[in-house]
Amino acid sequence: MRVQKNIDDRGIAWTRRIANDPDYLTARLHARRSRMAEGERLDGLCRIRSLSEFFKTIFPESEFRGFLDFQRRLVYELITELSRFRTYMLGPGADLIDWTLVQFQVENLKVFIRGRLTETATQDLDEYLVSLPGELTLNTKGLAAAKSPEDFVRLVPKGILRENFAKTLDVYRSYPRPFFLEAALDRGYFQGLIAGTKALSQEEREVVEPMVCQEVDIFHLMLVTRGKFHYGLTMGSLRPFHVAGTRISYGLFASMLSDQDFSTSVGRAAERVFDTATLDQGSGNGSMVADPSAAEGLAWKRFLRLADLAFRKSHMGLGAIMGYVGLRHVEIANLITISEGIRSGMAADAIRAHLIPRTNVGEVYV
Repeated sequence: MRVQKNIDDRGIAWTRRIANDPDYLTARLHARRSRMAEGERLDGLCRIRSLSEFFKTIFPESEFRGFLDFQRRLVYELITELSRFRTYMLGPGADLIDWTLVQFQVENLKVFIRGRLTETATQDLDEYLVSLPGELTLNTKGLAAAKSPEDFVRLVPKGILRENFAKTLDVYRSYPRPFFLEAALDRGYFQGLIAGTKALSQEEREVVEPMVCQEVDIFHLMLVTRGKFHYGLTMGSLRPFHVAGTRISYGLFASMLSDQDFSTSVGRAAERVFDTATLDQGSGNGSMVADPSAAEGLAWKRFLRLADLAFRKSHMGLGAIMGYVGLRHVEIANLITISEGIRSGMAADAIRAHLIPRTNVGEVYV
């Protein structure tokens, strides 16, 4: 197995700049935004019929071994950007950017959960891992050798991630599904994200917090749509994964989990996580359609709007930086979706319908 590499980029300085210079950074981000794959550019990318042409369109100077190699490159580019951002920031803003990198550490941990706990060959895991900054690298040799969740928990980084993972072991023993272990890591990451946001100045929080809360509430929504209604998991097993401090309160989350009807459950949170009142997909009567994919699509559409709002509202400053990070996450998700659509031979319109924002949901506004 290849050893997980540290990022070694001469453009990344791991020591902070003495001067706090977010204005210079945000000016560069506005220039970068103009080159993002959005709107009509996404439409054009969906019409490409071969992976090789698609890869060349996104990275003209690079060669890729396949679509997984391409997807890793997309994520690596964002990690590199975030690492550079740290050199322009001080204080709580720098700490929040630091924490956003932990998300990629969580994703690498999930690779081992899915792989080792489902007995996937070690050598097959490597192509799913992304390179991380030095302080976020994992003991990949130990993780690859882990035979049980108890072995695994000792290799999860100390702090909030390990605490959440350890607390979930009892649930996992009763319901031995990787879903719970992955949700525990996600919960730890989102708890840290909320805490980092609350440490900001009031002015910065007003810009950043709506987008952050939406991202966490998408996690809550997915616990309901996937955990309860797709996997059939119990309310008692899912309720502990709630993250405090967002628009979906613990009480509302518990009510959503107690509902037996999908439309009723998701409808409870519609005004909090969607920009639309319903999931009407053409019936004309405004009724809620029992479609988890449509619900998640609407939630991500709102996240995209809030990220764009943060980017534009805070023309210079942390809000613009965090808004940009949110926009880049959506851009990468869309490019990965396109690559998978081209690979499977989907028609351009079908691929476009799966992107954020989707073209066939969310037309009925409050």
